[in-house]
Amino acid sequence: MNIGKKKAGKNALRLTAWATSAVLGWGVVCAAPMSVNAQSLPPGQEPDDTSTVSTSATTTDSSATPATDAQAAPPANQAATTNADGPPNMRLRLDGVDPTTTGSTLDNDMRRVNLPESTVDGLRTRQHPDRADAQGIPLGTFTLRPSVNQSINIERDRTGSVEDNRTFLQTDLRSTLTSDWDRHALTITGEGVWQKNISGTGEEKPTINLNADLRLDLPADTTAHITAGYQFFREDTSDPNAIAGASKQSAVNQFTTGLSLERDFGLLRGTTAVALTRTVYSDAVLSDGTQVTLSDRNQTAGTWRGRIGYELSPAIIPFVEVDLGRAVYDETRDSNGYARSNQGYGGKAGVELDLGEKLKGELGFGYQHTQFDDSRLASVDSPTIDGSLAWSPQRGTDVSIGLSTTVQPSTTAGLSGYTAYQLTSTISHQLRDDLTAKATGGTIWRDYPSNGSAADETEYDAALGLTWGINRYLDLTGNFGYQLTTRKAGDDTHQLQAGVGLTVKR
Repeated sequence: MNIGKKKAGKNALRLTAWATSAVLGWGVVCAAPMSVNAQSLPPGQEPDDTSTVSTSATTTDSSATPATDAQAAPPANQAATTNADGPPNMRLRLDGVDPTTTGSTLDNDMRRVNLPESTVDGLRTRQHPDRADAQGIPLGTFTLRPSVNQSINIERDRTGSVEDNRTFLQTDLRSTLTSDWDRHALTITGEGVWQKNISGTGEEKPTINLNADLRLDLPADTTAHITAGYQFFREDTSDPNAIAGASKQSAVNQFTTGLSLERDFGLLRGTTAVALTRTVYSDAVLSDGTQVTLSDRNQTAGTWRGRIGYELSPAIIPFVEVDLGRAVYDETRDSNGYARSNQGYGGKAGVELDLGEKLKGELGFGYQHTQFDDSRLASVDSPTIDGSLAWSPQRGTDVSIGLSTTVQPSTTAGLSGYTAYQLTSTISHQLRDDLTAKATGGTIWRDYPSNGSAADETEYDAALGLTWGINRYLDLTGNFGYQLTTRKAGDDTHQLQAGVGLTVKR
């Protein structure tokens, strides 16, 4: 009997061991596919979350349980409207990014007309918890980038035997406010210069320059620009219209506004623009304190411009342009009894060049005619040349060249005006990562009518500046400049200026 009981006990142990092995084996087989599916997490679900995550069955056996029966209830952070017929196997989500879709930043940029506002130096913003490397001050959907330069300067000005020397402090304020919108763009720029003499007798020359440009992206490949501006400056003693012997020249206030429309018509590109300018002159002060009223020079001028271009290629676009203008003075006749109001028209032909970031610009040649209301004043007829060029021969080097032709009215009795041809050039080169050199040069040729009593004159300018970036927010600056004005009749003018300053920017 004991022997039988021992055999029965052994059989029971064998049966128990076999059942346990079968249960463990079935669990391993079932757990194998689940271990793969367990890595597929819905968006927002972290691997260490305790929420229940279930996936559809992946077996190919026809007797497998349907997905609608095998799928468990959605997690708490998943919307109740999730489609149960979605893909059976979600891809593994790594670092919180779903590889089945493009990045949200790329998608947003593709939907935008304007790219997001970048940093001043063009580098990608680095994310640091303890500091902000991106320059500028965010103001809602705008970015403000201000800078202040404080410098001490010397100036030597000599005309014939008369010489004025001075030492002065100069404060330069510059600021740019730019929008960061999906469509359209608003850019506001401001510059101001304040001077204070600390020795010498030279004239202080403050300036203010404000400009705003609102770009509207309209349908049918049409772009509109609404502009407005204000400028304040004092006439230079070397200007032909300046008051001779004045201790303080006239202050000029100029207000501008304009509207332009640009549209592409396939291979044709059309532009039309109107502009309005209001100019107001203050009194000049002579050396003995006498004030000279210059209100007879106040005027309002309006111009219209139209251009049509033909796209030979995206890089070369020839164009023709015409313009009409009218200037009306507040007083019918000036202090000398001449009616200075005038009208003019002109045209030019040229070519636009666009080779991307390396080379871009345009050049045009034309003719301008200006007729004055007073028959005693001869008309001003002159050929014109206008253009601009931006060239970057290598990284860190930028070259810009500008050409312009303008007709300037005169204040001299019996003289109608003159044509000013101006050439400007700037070369900027980055010597080191923190050291930049800039050289500027230019000339202005004032061409008077041959039948007038005034003689032509030419002005030459040259300057060199260095900027050392101490850090992201502080620059040390130095500059040296020379100006020469030569006259066929009268004494030449020499001006020398040098200074050193410190710039604080954000």
